[in-house]
Amino acid sequence: MTREVMLDLLPALLRRAVRVVPAEEDEDSGAPRHAGLARLAENGLLHRLAPGYYALVPTDRIGQDWQPDLESAAWGIAAADDGPRSVALMGLSAARAHGALADSPGAAVIATTRNRPTLRFTDRDATVSFVRRDPRRLKIERHTSTLGNGWVTTVEQTLLDLAAYPQLGGRPDLADQAVTGLIDKADPHVLYSLASAQRRLGALDRILLQV
Repeated sequence: MTREVMLDLLPALLRRAVRVVPAEEDEDSGAPRHAGLARLAENGLLHRLAPGYYALVPTDRIGQDWQPDLESAAWGIAAADDGPRSVALMGLSAARAHGALADSPGAAVIATTRNRPTLRFTDRDATVSFVRRDPRRLKIERHTSTLGNGWVTTVEQTLLDLAAYPQLGGRPDLADQAVTGLIDKADPHVLYSLASAQRRLGALDRILLQV
């Protein structure tokens, strides 16, 4: 019966737009309380990202040492709870998605529509910070991750966010590095218009000091 539950559950999970599954966990074992999810995790079809969150392992990576990149994992956790339309990569995470940071910063930043505490990953030494900002009020564009299709702030929006709030994610040193890596990717006219519309001319001045 348990095997039937597992097999019945897997096709439904594979049809999900977000390939991260929230799950209540047993306090003693740390395993999912849901029998089907527990069996999938035991058989290597689910990868534990953080307390209460599991990523679906790609079929060609089952049985191997696999973990999604930090940005995909952070986005997946937020999107699994609030839906892919309500969250977006921003700050350091957006900068990495745009190719401004070669190495993982060890800290992810996600824009979401509600307050929630910082979450520490269990599969790596990293955290994800959730910033209460409605993605619909930000300049965003489509982004494809290993765990689903979602949104990321544009290069220009990311620059302004990094300059205005370099402390988000707890790595202000990397914020400066990310700004430097994004400047040449930005459209100066779009950047100025966005800074004016969002009343962030001070942030724009800080960006221009690094040119």
